[in-house]
Amino acid sequence: MFRLNLKIALRNLWRNKGFTLINLGGLAIGLASCMVLLLYVAYEYGYDKQFTDYDKTYVVYNNSIANGKTFSWAWTPGKMADQVKEKIPGVVYAAQSSYPHPLLIEHDARKLRAKGVFVGADFLKILDYKFISGQPKQPLEGLNSVILTKTLAEKLFGGEDPINKVVKLDNNDLLNVEAVIEDVPANSSVKFDYLMSWALYEKREPWVKNSPFGNNICLTLVQLQNPDQLAEANAAIRYIYQRNDKDVTNEGFLHPFAKWHLYGEFANGKSIGGKIDQLKIFLMLAFCILLIACVNFMNLSTARSEKRAKEVGVRKAIGSSRKSLIGQFMLESVLLTLIGTILAFVLAEISLPYFNNLLGINLVIEYQNWKFWFGLLVLITFTGLLAGSYPAIYLSSFEPVKVIKGFSAKVGSSVSIRKILVVFQFIFAVCLIICTIVIYQQLSYIKNKPIGYDKGNLIQIAVQGNLKDPKKAALLKEELLKSGAAASVSTFSMDISEGGNNTSDITWQGKNPKEKSLFNFGAIGTDFTRTIGTELISGREFSAQFPNDTNSVLLNEAAVKMIGFKDPIGKIVKWGTSDNTVVGVVKDFVMESAYQKVAPMIFYAGIKDGLEVILVRLNTTKNISSSLSDIDNIVKRIEPNFPVDRKFVDESFEVKFQNEKLLGTLSNWFGGFAIFISCLGLLGLALFMAEQRKKEISIRKVLGASTANILTLLNKDFIKLVAIANLIAFPLAYIIINKWLSGYEYRISVSALPFIVAISLSVIIAILTVSVQSVKVAKANPIDALKYE
Repeated sequence: MFRLNLKIALRNLWRNKGFTLINLGGLAIGLASCMVLLLYVAYEYGYDKQFTDYDKTYVVYNNSIANGKTFSWAWTPGKMADQVKEKIPGVVYAAQSSYPHPLLIEHDARKLRAKGVFVGADFLKILDYKFISGQPKQPLEGLNSVILTKTLAEKLFGGEDPINKVVKLDNNDLLNVEAVIEDVPANSSVKFDYLMSWALYEKREPWVKNSPFGNNICLTLVQLQNPDQLAEANAAIRYIYQRNDKDVTNEGFLHPFAKWHLYGEFANGKSIGGKIDQLKIFLMLAFCILLIACVNFMNLSTARSEKRAKEVGVRKAIGSSRKSLIGQFMLESVLLTLIGTILAFVLAEISLPYFNNLLGINLVIEYQNWKFWFGLLVLITFTGLLAGSYPAIYLSSFEPVKVIKGFSAKVGSSVSIRKILVVFQFIFAVCLIICTIVIYQQLSYIKNKPIGYDKGNLIQIAVQGNLKDPKKAALLKEELLKSGAAASVSTFSMDISEGGNNTSDITWQGKNPKEKSLFNFGAIGTDFTRTIGTELISGREFSAQFPNDTNSVLLNEAAVKMIGFKDPIGKIVKWGTSDNTVVGVVKDFVMESAYQKVAPMIFYAGIKDGLEVILVRLNTTKNISSSLSDIDNIVKRIEPNFPVDRKFVDESFEVKFQNEKLLGTLSNWFGGFAIFISCLGLLGLALFMAEQRKKEISIRKVLGASTANILTLLNKDFIKLVAIANLIAFPLAYIIINKWLSGYEYRISVSALPFIVAISLSVIIAILTVSVQSVKVAKANPIDALKYE
């Protein structure tokens, strides 16, 4: 029986090539879109779950109440790991880790700047990376040991065995390669190219060893014996700061390592979501696109009801049961879905390189993974059964006597259901159009909002080797200005496009001692405001004319507002035990999030320390390429042992908008697919309606109706459906976009424009789609429909 049904199904699909191609196209695009989105969701959901005991692993966070808010950070003191392991019940391993920083590593003539991380002894027990060679019993036990990732080992040693070979770090420390591990997975929150011991970090940076418990400088990872011990461990770790330093009011807590990437946003000390919210949108988008592809199949299948009616009547007359007919139609549906899946694979493989380039990741279809095939089987079965369910039930319900005598299907009920399905498709399409426009408007608003400084033609050069010497840095500044390549040069203690350090150890006259105030801080060089192109509101900046500015500070506008100084110049702010005189006020400028308010910031003179980057304002009167070449040559001349590491600030700043750009781009693409598939559904309904009203249209033509009259008549019904879809979609879209925008302190007001564009596009698309079929029906010879009457 199955073999016979399969033959009938193949024959029907082959005989109706146009129907088959339209249906296959809709299903293939829907399935391909769903596949790509699910691959991305699976990739993101798999973050930090590559390790054996990821479910027992936690990141130590701390809550700090300041400025009337609770801040939550994964930054902890260097001594946190030892304290946790010793004092917190249920802890098996605890290890500190520095945040990755590009350092020069070399072997023979090969020199590379790669991300190095200093870690505690338990780090590789918590995160069990796969060892390729040289697995030691106690990894990184030696002060001068290093473990390389596979790719870095190949770059430094080629085909040579690196074990027990020596590499040089920053032209200073000689390190022995004791092991090579697999590359860090792309979907891992802890990224590095090589690992070194925490003891080496303390040797290189002596302040680290004696750093007080209130100084949060590193990441701390913890592994418990059992996840059930989390509540007990959290209760014990809550006041760990106060037990080690009574003046520190921070509270500690453990955040699941597997949730670190997806649930990275906090409010009032509690996790409120993060990347997971975006994944939920993509997951909903994936299944909605698949659902409208299934709706298409239903519409197009039932549009052929008259052609299949007599077949059903004959088969019922010779003894076929309704159950067997349902099986026949369901088999056709699953078969079409199977063919559509093969086409979807082709489309997915073609599109993956583009999406990988867009997302900056490497999504692949894991054909060798049984979970993939099981998931695919579920998807095919679900799609086939869902798409074929309504056509199978509807077509198998025809009464044999009536359909053999002459087709008279129950038009009202079927059309009503089909109209509801088309309305659903357009509700989804309209919501997508509105949301995409709002995302674009919000992104444009933030990108074009003044950030407080001029990021164009501004570059920053990483301070390495000799450049850490203030005299060498001063010489570099002199040479750059003399060359004419630079219009202005200064220094900064951090990447200007990233967040920096913060402190709550700032007091002033009149401050409430019970209130904690948090300030970002950074060391700046002379001519800082002129170099970055910001405005000096009042006072002066640090300059060569004032060499004794060691106890002078600048404040930004947010800091002045927090302190409450009406005339801040000359006022004293106490930083720890040091009295500092305010000599200038700088306009607020964006460093961290472009979506949030600028944090209060205090600047001190980076005369003897604090050099991390050299900021260079390019001379716009000279050719940029030749200026960059001159800058590179000057830097190499002063520091020949390190490769020049420079980047444009505006390029770094663009990274801040990565999530929103990704959301907007994917919404554009998959929204377009959804609209295209919805048009196929509308075409299906137009085919059905034209089939049902063929005689009516013929009679109207005989009585003198023009082609324009017929087109108006047919399009009017569909315009009503699109109008209903818009009326339902508008409030839904408004709720969705308002919830999304509420996460930003700086946001646009929702205007009427997205809604006007959405209704205009949906109506135009509907008219064009329906007219394709309507013109054909309107121009048909009425005799063909009436000759048997």
